[in-house]
Amino acid sequence: MSECASKGCSCTAEPIIHPTTPTPQTAGSAQVVYHIENMDCPTEEALIRSKLTGLAGVVGLEFNLMQRTLVVRHELPSLSPVEQALTAIGMQAVRMDQASAGQTTRLSIAKMDCPTEEALIRNKLGPMAGVSGLDFNLMQRTLSVRHTDQALPEVLMALQALGFEAQVMDAAEAAPSISPLTTPTNWWPLGISLVTASAAEVVYWLHNGNHWSVVVLALVAVFTGGLSTYKKGWIALKNRNLNMNALMSIAVTGAMLIGHWPEAAMVMVLFTLAEVIEAKSLDRARNAIRGLLDLSPEQATVLQPDGTWREVSAKQVAIGDRVRVKPGERIALDGEVLEGRSTINQAPITGESLPVEKSPGDPVFAGTINESGSFEYHVTAVASHSTLARIIHAVEAAQGSRAPTQRFVDQFARWYTPVVFGVAIAVALLPPLFMGAAWLEWIYRALVLLVVACPCALVISTPVSIVSGLAAAARHGILIKGGVYLEEGRKLRWLALDKTGTITHGKPAQTDFVACGTALTADSRSIAASLAARSDHPVSKAVAQAAQADAIALLDVAEFSALPGRGVQGQINGETYHLGNHRMLEELGQCTPELEQRIAELETVGKTVVMLVSAKGVHALFAVADTIKDSSRRAIAELHAMGINTTMLTGDNPHTAKAIAAQAGIDRAQGNLLPEDKLHEVEKLAQSGKVGMVGDGINDSPALARADIGFAMGAAGSDTAIETADVALMDDDLRKIPTFVRLSHATAQVLMQNIVLALGIKTVFLVLTFTGHATMWMAVFADMGASLLVVGNGLRLLRR
Repeated sequence: MSECASKGCSCTAEPIIHPTTPTPQTAGSAQVVYHIENMDCPTEEALIRSKLTGLAGVVGLEFNLMQRTLVVRHELPSLSPVEQALTAIGMQAVRMDQASAGQTTRLSIAKMDCPTEEALIRNKLGPMAGVSGLDFNLMQRTLSVRHTDQALPEVLMALQALGFEAQVMDAAEAAPSISPLTTPTNWWPLGISLVTASAAEVVYWLHNGNHWSVVVLALVAVFTGGLSTYKKGWIALKNRNLNMNALMSIAVTGAMLIGHWPEAAMVMVLFTLAEVIEAKSLDRARNAIRGLLDLSPEQATVLQPDGTWREVSAKQVAIGDRVRVKPGERIALDGEVLEGRSTINQAPITGESLPVEKSPGDPVFAGTINESGSFEYHVTAVASHSTLARIIHAVEAAQGSRAPTQRFVDQFARWYTPVVFGVAIAVALLPPLFMGAAWLEWIYRALVLLVVACPCALVISTPVSIVSGLAAAARHGILIKGGVYLEEGRKLRWLALDKTGTITHGKPAQTDFVACGTALTADSRSIAASLAARSDHPVSKAVAQAAQADAIALLDVAEFSALPGRGVQGQINGETYHLGNHRMLEELGQCTPELEQRIAELETVGKTVVMLVSAKGVHALFAVADTIKDSSRRAIAELHAMGINTTMLTGDNPHTAKAIAAQAGIDRAQGNLLPEDKLHEVEKLAQSGKVGMVGDGINDSPALARADIGFAMGAAGSDTAIETADVALMDDDLRKIPTFVRLSHATAQVLMQNIVLALGIKTVFLVLTFTGHATMWMAVFADMGASLLVVGNGLRLLRR
């Protein structure tokens, strides 16, 4: 499911496809399809619609928010007006026909870790010919560039001109690696700068004013500690970008020009020192989830062709190799147990430290701990594609996406800095020109304003909190696929749940068998088991397993097919048989009052009933019962305490649905539902607030896609769940959903605290600057101090 911001904005979700007009394509019109990466909400659709509808030559628009595509029907000689209009409103539009002809290159940029650098790069590369799209991940310092075959050298040259060293990443490098991402620091220049700046202050105090030695010491401090700031600031100014480096360079230079040498030196040193501390703090958040990879041992004991066992690098082990694990060892790679039994601590995957018993046929995961017993398993995934590695890769991708709050903050910062810069110029010029005020005093106040204009604390307040929240969730076995879902979890008002495998254990057992009419018991069980063995539904599995336990022989099945929401059918010995539920029985016209009574008796005690039916009539009834997980009852109680209502949506009969719902404490239950019925029920719930859907089967897919947040159960070992779910629970414990909601509340609180803190400090110092009470010392302390405070506050989420 796409990370749709319709789940993160205050607008009611609409149908996926929205044509502007029902008018068919006219004979003289052409059609072009755009992929718009940041169009995922009806709000953005309305913005694009209002911008393009008024363009002469545009005759129709068709939106698909789930796929983020826009079809434009037009009668234009050139698409430049359309593309310029989309660019003007900040939409990253790529023509699908051009995108398919180009390629995407992933670049690693070590010095790109702040929105100011992203803006600088975007402004430089965005207008370049041959570049059709840019995807930034500041937390991982990567940039994906969609471009034509000839454009890459020009892209690399443009980045070099901006002072960035970009390295092209191959597929292997793009995969998660054990090496953490850290910011290298050269402490010697910073140390020299700090000493000389302090000396300049002392000498200034001893001479009671400026002295040639003060100027020399200040210049040494500025250029040893702040040379990189000056370089970045000059590049930004050349590219007409007022980022923090440009503002700080102007402020420090201005302070030196008006004779404030010691203050200029100390401000530059403090700014550089705070940047280093901030970068180290961000590294902690950035590497919080990657640290889990250290849990996977680098060596594995592998069976060799000559029959001996040898330790080899885990990276060299191939799929299908046989690996042996001793008691107390960590498992190096994903696999399936072949021989032996043990108990394994799966906390790195599921977040639960209780040991899980493993026997032949059970899956094992890299990074988990073999607590007792020795066993052998065959490898099912190479080291770079283990479940743990894919979890980390998915979280890192989610960390690069923008949450709704971050979008607001980025938009605010985009206007805040130029406005304050304009105010600073006015402060420097207007009072001296029109009020006869002292030039140096008001120029100094303007320089203080420039320091206050740096939006660092504000723009960094959101991503560090979101990243910390995503990492904390992953440590608890909750894989959240984007900040939008982390923010929106606290707004859930309804949670819809599937029954089998979600609320219950999903391992039902056959409890009753009733032969009907003249049908022979052995024949009916053999035919039913033959059909059930071809299905992966838990009820069918229960029928097949009961037959296997009683040594019932299976028959050949021809033309087998599944009937979603009903059962299965197939031909045995030339006759068509159906094995399915009450709905199927009604559709086949085989219901009788006597049969209805027997079915009702079994269903009212919480059992699921399936019937074996042919053209001759009903041959047998099979009753199957499942048990509710204790964790499900506790999870439902916690959700109710949070004000979240619950409903069960199941394809099982209404009697069983209500019985299970009553035992679990669920508010209401809907039974006998097809996949499309579950979808309609979710749509009804969405009218009264945010709705989540929990499921683990293909029958739940439409409802999961429609819900504001789709939760996939038991995602460990499931590529599809990890890739498509909005929130993937790595085991089948429903208590992770209340944990997710609590984390969402905590993240929202931290985000609000950070934004209020950053804006509050800025507001206070804007007032102090105008009243003449603020100094550059105070301004830089406030700005960088606020940055460190919001980073530290965001990192608190890692401890939850």
